[in-house]
Amino acid sequence: MTARILSGTEFRDQIYGELAQQIADLRGARIRPGLAAVLVGENPASQIYVRSKIAACEQLGLGSWLHTPSSNVTTGELLALIGELNANPEVDAILVQLPLPAQVDSKRVLEAVDPAKDVDGFHPVNLGRLVSGRDGLVACTPAGSMEILRRGGIAVDGANAVVVGRSDIVGKPMALLLMHANATVTICHSKTRDLPEVVRRADIVVAAIGRPAMVERSWVRPGATVIDVGINRITDAEQARRIFANFPAKLAQFKEKGSVLVGDVHPETAEVAGAITRVPGGVGPLNIAMLMSNTVKAARLRRGAAVTFSAATAKP
Repeated sequence: MTARILSGTEFRDQIYGELAQQIADLRGARIRPGLAAVLVGENPASQIYVRSKIAACEQLGLGSWLHTPSSNVTTGELLALIGELNANPEVDAILVQLPLPAQVDSKRVLEAVDPAKDVDGFHPVNLGRLVSGRDGLVACTPAGSMEILRRGGIAVDGANAVVVGRSDIVGKPMALLLMHANATVTICHSKTRDLPEVVRRADIVVAAIGRPAMVERSWVRPGATVIDVGINRITDAEQARRIFANFPAKLAQFKEKGSVLVGDVHPETAEVAGAITRVPGGVGPLNIAMLMSNTVKAARLRRGAAVTFSAATAKP
């Protein structure tokens, strides 16, 4: 059996199509949703991520602003910038790109963001709303994973779901979203006893533990759905040979580039799963799509009942 591939790229394009109409409705009400991104220093990976987010804003016709404090910025200086963005009525969404430099108190900065503009869904107020099942802004990766399940036609209601990883950014909110969708949820972590056996009981597996190819083929029940959240860059030749022994194209890619991406799920798992996301091309494309969706949602929520969407585009 070969798993059905759940394409994040396909679902991203669907979401962008829906957002285009929602944005048009907002523009008709003379509202242009806008995202302000804060990128500290010159981390190459962070620069790529932020540029892609700004490009998505431009593609959809959203406003965007990029603030680039130097790497020696202080916590106080960042708090002042966040205060200015909170007070700016044109800014609906604020994104603080992580990681921040060691001298910055990241928690203070993230908690300074107005919860109504917190499109990363990291603020304690938004986490509290998620816990209580109230409408709010949800972290992009778990929200995107739920969109993959929904758009992929995966039945969540009544399913046994296992989330491998308990981070505040992915694992915990993912478990809450699944629970609100009526799944029976187990959260696993490094101290879980007999982890493979726990995972084997799942109808839906979400791997978000940050360890390359940790979830092996033998861990997954035949026919289960697997959402691979991890993105790990392999640069060690022996590790690449071990993981991709049966994938010559990946080994050729490693030989050419000196690195290759792999998720938290071993690629051989696709031979037993019923449906699975790839790395890259699975959850990744949904992260930016959900950031755009959250930006539009933030604009709508901040203006309350003054904004209505076309019936065909409003989500339930």
